[in-house]
Parts: sequence; structure tokens; C-alpha cells
Amino acid sequence: MKFLDTPSSPHVHPAGGVTQVMLRVIYALIPGLIAYVYFFGWGVAINIVIAAVVSLGAEAIMLALRRRPLRPFLTDASALVTAMLLGASLPPLAPWWLVTVAALFAIVVAKHLYGGLGYNPFNPAMVGYAVVLISFPREMTAWLPPHVPDVTTLGFVDTLRYSILGHLPKGLNFDAVTMATPLDAMKTQLGMDKTVSEIVAGSPVFGSLAGKGWEWVNGLYLLGGLWLIQRRVITWHIPAGMLGSLFVLALVFYLGDPDAHGSPLFELFSGAAMLGAFFIATDPVSAATTPRGRLYYGAGIGALTFVIRTWGGYPDGVAFAVLLMNMAAPTIDYYTQPRVFGHGKD
Repeated sequence: MKFLDTPSSPHVHPAGGVTQVMLRVIYALIPGLIAYVYFFGWGVAINIVIAAVVSLGAEAIMLALRRRPLRPFLTDASALVTAMLLGASLPPLAPWWLVTVAALFAIVVAKHLYGGLGYNPFNPAMVGYAVVLISFPREMTAWLPPHVPDVTTLGFVDTLRYSILGHLPKGLNFDAVTMATPLDAMKTQLGMDKTVSEIVAGSPVFGSLAGKGWEWVNGLYLLGGLWLIQRRVITWHIPAGMLGSLFVLALVFYLGDPDAHGSPLFELFSGAAMLGAFFIATDPVSAATTPRGRLYYGAGIGALTFVIRTWGGYPDGVAFAVLLMNMAAPTIDYYTQPRVFGHGKD
């Protein structure tokens, strides 16, 4: 008798298969990424291209070493989604080797060394991001101020030259073209006993809700995420849990001391909050899978994000919050199993 291998969890998959699901995730990401390039330059697109080439190459090599068929795995778009999430998470002026290291760790270590798609306990993109954030802190500060393309200092050629060769145009230096993100500016200057109103008034990076450009990027990620929910690619539980807990905690501390804490909307529309809620935390492999467990899982990510942003050593805590809750996901699933129909509670 011939036995078929049972695929790894989750065993309930959205209709359309892995490729269609991944393509819909890509479609949902595109509006936010276009806004990202518009406000912060070509570096975002260059990061995505480098990450995609490295990710697909690493995927092919690992599949060959594991003697797995190349075509079905290379065409399922999962490696491309990982590359896009990495490109959207890394600074626009990240050097090519930084993107390469992040992509290699994401695909080789976080994905294939655990058995490939469906077996990885941690979100691959966030593993790659965390590795380079801890290992190369200076390079991870290469954030550009918001701008529109026709007045930017660095065009496509200048950005590509810096990414590949590390050379800026004559007369410019690294400190002259980079600027702290709104989250970084808020965290650093609050530690210098400045009030929120003083920080916002004295910095050109803040907009009406959060940071200039960032509020548009996050708003479009929000719309893309809602479309994914409408298409039933993801469920509402994890985004609601994450954004809800982040909002509530931010509101409590903001009402307690508005001079020492940003507003709830600032927390939601800054950094990687929307990207994390809809595109990273909802990874069906590394996230919790029960309906109630997803709410707890998302709420844990939101709470940890706020804690790291407020008292931790990093301005944005989404990546570490996701990885920490990845570890907790199996336990959450164990204790939140729905009651089997026809059976009473133990």
C-alpha cells in the first residue's frame, strides 16, 4: 500500500493555493510600496530587487541541495513575498551586502534549515531583519527624510551607486542626506527631557498624524490589508488584536502624560505597525492558528511593540515582537483549542 505524506500545518488553507495567496499579498503590498518609493526615494525599490534576486537564488540552491523539485517552489512566490517584506523593512540607503545578508538568513536559515515552507517556526523576513539590525546598527540608520521625487537630493543613479559602491555625490556626506525616523526622533528626544509638542514642532519629519510620508505609506498598507481580509486571504483576528492592543496601551499612557508619550494614531501610523499587522504577523505558518489564539497572539505583538518602543533599546519593536510571539504561538494554540462539537468542557 502506498502512503502519501501529510503536509505540515496549517491544514486549513485559503482557496486558490499557495501561489494565488502569495500573489494577492504582493498585490496588496504594491500601493504602500509605491508611496514608500515616492516619499523616500528609489532605495526601497533597489532593496526589493536585490532581496528578490538573492532570495530566489538562495531558494534554488537550497532546493537543489535538499533534492526538491525547483519549479513548484520557485514559482509559488513565497520567496518573493519574503524579499518584498525585507525590502520594505530595511532603510532606503542600505548597502547591497546588508540586503544580501538579510535575505540569505531569511531563506537559508529561517526557512530551509527548518524544513522549508510550512515548517519554519519563525517569520523568515523578520529573522533576516533582526540579524542585520543587531549586527550592523550603523547601516540600519540610513533612513532618508521624506520628499517628493522632483526635489530629492538623491536620484536613482546616485542611490544605486551608493547601494553598490558606498559613494555619495561629491559634496554630500552620510549625515547630510539621512535623518532620524519619527519613532527614533521621538524616542531619542524624549530621553533628553523634551516634550512631545517640542519634538514635533522642532522636526521637519512629523506630519499631521505621524511622520510625513509614513502616514501615507501606513494608510495604504492598511487599505491593502483590509483588501486581504475581504478576499479571505487573512482573517481579521491578528490585525485587530495587534492594532487594538497597541492603540489601547498608547491611549492609556498618552492620557496619563501627553507630554511624554505620542498619540495612539502616531503609534499606529509610524514605523512598521500596519505592515506588521497585516503582512508579517499574519504569516499562517509561524502565527497562532485558532480564532481565539489569533486574537491573543496579535494582542501580544501589539503590547510588546509598545513596550519595546517606549522602554526598549530600539525605536520600532515590530520585528522583535513578532519573533517573540512566534515562540509563544504553539502554546497559545494548545490552550485555545475550540471545544469539539458534541463534547463538554473538561
